[in-house]
Amino acid sequence: MSSENTREIVLDMLLVIEREEEYSHRLVGQVLDKYGYLEARQRAFIKRLFEGTLERRIELDYRLNAISSVPTRKMKPLIRNLLRMSAYQLLYMDSVPDAAAVNEAVKLAGKRGFSKLKGFVNGILRNLSANKTAAKLPSERENPRQFLSVMYSVPEWIAEHFLESYSYEETKSLLEGLLHIRPVMIRFVSGISTEEKENCIRAMEQAGVKISGHAWVKDIRYLHDCENIALLPGFAQGLFTVQDASSGLAVAAAGIKRGDRVLDICAAPGGKTLLAAEYAGPEGRVEARDISPRRMERIEENVSRMGLTNIDLKLWDATKRDEGAVESADVVLADVPCSGLGVMGRKRDIKYRQTKEGLEPIVHLQREILRQAAGYVKPGGTLLYSTCTINPAENEQQVDWLCKEFGFVRESIASFLPADLPHADTAKEGFLQLLPHLHDTDGFFLARLKKQPLS
Repeated sequence: MSSENTREIVLDMLLVIEREEEYSHRLVGQVLDKYGYLEARQRAFIKRLFEGTLERRIELDYRLNAISSVPTRKMKPLIRNLLRMSAYQLLYMDSVPDAAAVNEAVKLAGKRGFSKLKGFVNGILRNLSANKTAAKLPSERENPRQFLSVMYSVPEWIAEHFLESYSYEETKSLLEGLLHIRPVMIRFVSGISTEEKENCIRAMEQAGVKISGHAWVKDIRYLHDCENIALLPGFAQGLFTVQDASSGLAVAAAGIKRGDRVLDICAAPGGKTLLAAEYAGPEGRVEARDISPRRMERIEENVSRMGLTNIDLKLWDATKRDEGAVESADVVLADVPCSGLGVMGRKRDIKYRQTKEGLEPIVHLQREILRQAAGYVKPGGTLLYSTCTINPAENEQQVDWLCKEFGFVRESIASFLPADLPHADTAKEGFLQLLPHLHDTDGFFLARLKKQPLS
C-alpha cells in the first residue's frame, strides 16, 4: 500500500475522533488490526502520525492560525485535519521529507473532493515548511497559562486546574511528563518460573520487541516496538497480562491475603481483578463487576486465557445497592470512573472531550458508587480507592468524605510500596498521588481505608 493511502487512513481516523464516534486508544487498535497485512513500518507510521497529530492538536492549530487567513475552527473538517496531520509531519517527523508531506496533502485534498482548495493547502504548508519557527509561542511571562496550553497542547482550563495544586514549575514538569510517549507495560504472572520468564523474554526479543524494566516496580516490563500484544510469545499461554505499574501498586496496597474474598466493583479492563486473584490464591475468591457487557466480555477472555478459576463475573451497575453483597468482602477495590486527567498521554482525546464543567458530575457519580462500595466491606476490612486522574476533588477530597460519612480510617500503605519509590511521603497517611514525571507511571491516585470493626 502506498504512503498516500496510509495518510488517508490517518485522515479518516482523525475525522472519526473529531466527530467523537470512538475513543482514540480503541480506534488505533481497530485500525491496526484491520490493516494487519501492511508492513510494520507502515503500521508504525499510521500509529505515530495519528497519535502525534491528536496529541499536539492545540499547538498545531496555533501554528496554522498564525499563517492562515482562515482560522482552523472555520475550515472544513477534512481540510482542518489534513492540515493538522501535515503540519505534524513537517514539525515532528524528521524522517518525512517536507516536500512529500506537502505534495501528499495536496493530492489528498483533490482526491477527497476539495480540488478548489489544493492551492490553499499547498500555500499554507509551504509557508509552514519555510518558516517553522516563525510562529512564536505565547509569552510565558505575559500569559503563562496560554503558554502552557500551547507548549504542552492542553486546553487552558487544564493548565489552570493543575496550577491550583502545583507550582508553575511543577505544572510544567507534569504536563511534560504527560506528553512523553510511554510504551505498553506488561506484568508476568506470579506463578511463572524464572526460566519460563527468561525464555518468554528471549522469544519476544527474537520477534523484534525491545523489553526494559520499570525503575521501581520489579515485575513490570516495558514493551517497545510492539504493535499487537496478542501475537507475542507467551500471551496465549497466559504468562503475562497488560498492566500499568500504577495499577499493580494499587492492588498491592490493598494487602490482599490468601483466602480473602475480594470485590472489584468497577473491574474493566480487568488488570486489577487478575492480580487480586493471584494474591487471594485458590482458597480465595474475587468477584469482578462492570456495567458494560462488552467490557465484561474482555475480562472473561482474559480470565480464561490466564487460567484463573477463583474469579466470578457479574454484570452490575455499581451505583445500585446489592443487598446480597453487604459486608461480604474482606477487600473492596473501587477504581471508579474519573476525569482521566492522569492518562492523557495514553488516551490522547480525553483532554479535548473533558471540560471543567464536567468535573462536578463525575465527583457526584463517584460518590454514588462509593456509597454502595462502603457497605460491601466487612467490619475490619479494607476499601482500596483509586482513580487515574490528578484532581483533589476526585481524590483526596473523596477520601475525606468516605472517612467522615462512613467512619473509615486511613491506613499506611508504606509497607506495600517499593522501598525506593520516590516522592511517597503521604504513603504513611494512607494515600499516594502518582505522577508520570516523578514515578514513571500514569497519573494515578490510590488510598487504603479500613472499616472500623464492630465494637
